[in-house]
This record gives sequence, C-alpha cells and structure tokens, in this order.
Amino acid sequence: MYSITTSQLDFKAISDIISTHKKLSLSEEAKKNIIRCREYLEKKMSQQHEPVYGINTGFGSLCNVVIPEHDLEKLQQNLVMSHACGTGDEVPQEIVKLMLLLKIQALAYGKSGVQLQTVERLIDFFNYDIVPVVYNQGSLGASGDLAPLAHMSLPLLGMGEVYYQGKKQSSAETLKILNLIPIQLKSKEGLALLNGTQFMSAYGVWCLLQAEKTSAAADVIGTISLEAFDGRIDPFKPYLHSIRPHKGQIQTSENIIRLLEGSELIKRKKAQVQDPYSFRCIPQVHGASKDTIEYAKSVFLTEINSVTDNPTIFPEEDDIISGGNFHGQPLALALDFLAIALAELGSISERRIFQLISGARNLPPFLVAKPGLNSGFMIPQYTAASIVSQNKQLCTPASVDSIVSSNGQEDHVSMGANAATKCYTIVKNVQKVLAIELLNASQALEFRRPLKSSPIIEKIISEYRHLVPFVEVDKVLYAEIKKSIEFLEKAEFAVYTL
Repeated sequence: MYSITTSQLDFKAISDIISTHKKLSLSEEAKKNIIRCREYLEKKMSQQHEPVYGINTGFGSLCNVVIPEHDLEKLQQNLVMSHACGTGDEVPQEIVKLMLLLKIQALAYGKSGVQLQTVERLIDFFNYDIVPVVYNQGSLGASGDLAPLAHMSLPLLGMGEVYYQGKKQSSAETLKILNLIPIQLKSKEGLALLNGTQFMSAYGVWCLLQAEKTSAAADVIGTISLEAFDGRIDPFKPYLHSIRPHKGQIQTSENIIRLLEGSELIKRKKAQVQDPYSFRCIPQVHGASKDTIEYAKSVFLTEINSVTDNPTIFPEEDDIISGGNFHGQPLALALDFLAIALAELGSISERRIFQLISGARNLPPFLVAKPGLNSGFMIPQYTAASIVSQNKQLCTPASVDSIVSSNGQEDHVSMGANAATKCYTIVKNVQKVLAIELLNASQALEFRRPLKSSPIIEKIISEYRHLVPFVEVDKVLYAEIKKSIEFLEKAEFAVYTL
C-alpha cells in the first residue's frame, strides 16, 4: 500500500507503485486538506455574489456567462461530457494508470475544491485496475489536457468505457459489478478533474523511466559493438574526460571502462590509429543524452508534485485565483528536448550498425559467410535507418506551434500533448534500433573468437544467445529482430552501469 501525501512523489516511488502493483490510499493529512478546501469553497460561494470563473460561470470564452446556483452541478457534468472529444489511438493502459496516480496526487494538496469521495473514487479505479479508455489526440496542452482528462473522468459519472479484468466495457456495467455508485459532481469538480497536465505528465514520466533504461542499454550495446569492431580503449580513459567534465560524458566513459574490464579483445594491439566517431565519441553523444534526461526529470519532478488545475483555492489566504498553472509549456519544451536526446541514441546506434556490416577490420561483409549467396545482415541496417529517419521527422518541436482556441480567450497553447505522444513513439523506436544493433554486434563478436570480451559482456551475450542464435546462413530475420526487442525490454542493463 502506498499512502498519497503532500510530500514529494518521486520517480523511484512511481516505478515501485507501477511495477509491484501497489494499492493507493490517502493519508490523513491529505484527507484533511481536501475536506478543508471543499468546506471553504462551499462557505465562500454561499456568501459570494460576484462571478468566480468555472465555479459559477461558463468556461473558456464563455467565462462571463453567470450560471444560476441551481445549475452548478449540471454545469460540471456538462463540462465533462462536452469535453470528451478525443480521437486517434487509445492511450496505452499503463499511461492511463499513471494519469490516475498523478491526478490523485495533484488533488491531494487540497487546492482544487473537490469532494473527498471524488478523490477516493479515483483511488478505487486505480486499486481495482479499472482503466478508462482515453484517446491520444485532442489536447492542446494549455487549458490542461482537457479532452484526455475528460475521457479519464467520464467513468466516474458512469459514462464512457473502461478496461476491467482484460475486457473493454461500459463504465456503468463495471460500476454495477463492483457496487459503486456514480459520482454526482458538485461545483468546481469537473474543472478540477479536466484542468491539469496529467496526460502530458503521465507520458513524460513513462518516457523518462524508459529513457534511463534505454540510456543504460545504449552504453552496454555500444560497448559490445566497440569490441566487435575491434575498437580502441583510449577515447574512454578518465583523464581525457576530466578536462571536459560534463557529468553524462564522465558517467558514460566510466560505464564503458567498467564493462570492458577483463576483456582480451580490448587489450590486444590495434592496427588502426583511431575509430569512427560513432565509437570514439560514445561518451560525448550518450553523455549529452544522459544530461538531457536529468534535466527533463527535474522538470517533471516539479510538475508531478504541483497543483495544475484552475481556478486554485487558497483557504488560508481566503482567495480563489484564476491563473495559468495548467499551461504545459515547461513540459512541452522538456519533452521536445528529451525526444531529440533519445533520438540521438538511435542515430549513433544506426551508424555503428553500418560500420559493423561494412566488411572493415576483418569482419565479413554483412556479417555472414559466403556474402553474395547470403545477404546476411544487409537489410536490418535498412530497417534501423528507416526508423532513425522517422525519429528525425518526429523531432520537429511541437512546442514551437500554437493555434488560437476558444474564440481567442486561449490564444497561446503549448502543444505539449503532441510533444508527449511523439516522445513516446521515439522511445519505442530507439529501443528497436538498439535491438538491431545488439543483433549485429553479437553476430560480429563471434568472428573475433577464440578471443573473449569481458566477463560482463560475455554473460550478456550468453543470455542473449538463449533467444537469438548465431546466424550461419540466410534465414528469416524479422523474428530475430522481434526476439532482440523482447530481450532488450526485459534486460536489466542498468545493473552494469552507473
């Protein structure tokens, strides 16, 4: 059980909650905060005769339309229904679970004016593994992630669809099975659920958790390629990096030195004076991506521990403020930057693949016996090149775009949701490219026998060979690529790196 409090939620805790299927509960402190804020709002509105945005007014450019008191609950239900306009592919269920977690965390601070039972129902969804059907297109990333969060919230009202026990079904049916009564939203609640950056944040958190694994995999697989290509150790010596001490660069060079410890191959005399950039500059390229990952983590760590709906309620100051904490600009910029950094891990990986199949340094062309009769590993490089090219297209920043909406009231938007979904695709793509590099590097390494690499690398290759054998002659390779991707997804490369 993980208790939601007002203390900081970090990436380690999120990873643990998701990977070990922990249940959630609200701390007593969080309950008191939520109840106090709701009581303050109800008391304030009973005495308030002036319009307060989103509580007794319309939304967006309809902010000057005052809503009668007897329609305030209907206003919130209408908001959720009318904003559920998402389209495109369904958001992966693991991302939706993160959306639920992050929305619960944001509401626990007691600045949003929701009922306690509304937050507890979100917790029921998380704990019972009721996953709302959400679509990945529709958010501008500025007035919150309105459309995706509307789809996430519809099932609270007994509307929309969910996944439950592996089956896609109506939320009304699911609530009936579990004897749960649909929530009747009160004033401000619909807006509290829909305003917020939890769609962007959930994608970003997932991408960052994967980015750390992918960065470690890139170091390990790049080192295997270095060994297979008969590369030099000189570019990884610590005193070289001490005179250009970028943190990620130093960390990468230390990883490679550690991975090569005890290798026969790296110690032997080299015929070549230097290696191509894709090998020689691994610390500089991989290291820059590591530094970018750390920057993006700092942005998202702040965001997931923030209140991002609107208006925001401050009982202590006796104030309700309509501001712009829902604007996704910090996330949009960080996601665009992260996407570029991850794409570069794929870009340099593809170049190492190209070098390995080139017939250089006593390796057979395309890493197969009797090239000509056999095409060997010619076409996996094409596949990697195609993926890398797609990543370059996806790296066009979403955050530089803005389209005016809501009759000009919302006249600058972040497009952070598009940045988030693009980054997700890039993460998946880079994992595929690295898997293809592993396929090539492990094949090339066999041509260096009987010499051995380091104990760590030989252990990894041995584990990989249980799934993907050495290729003697041409065979159908897409299955080997698929198994390589599966190996990469399950492997814990981080245990071998800093």
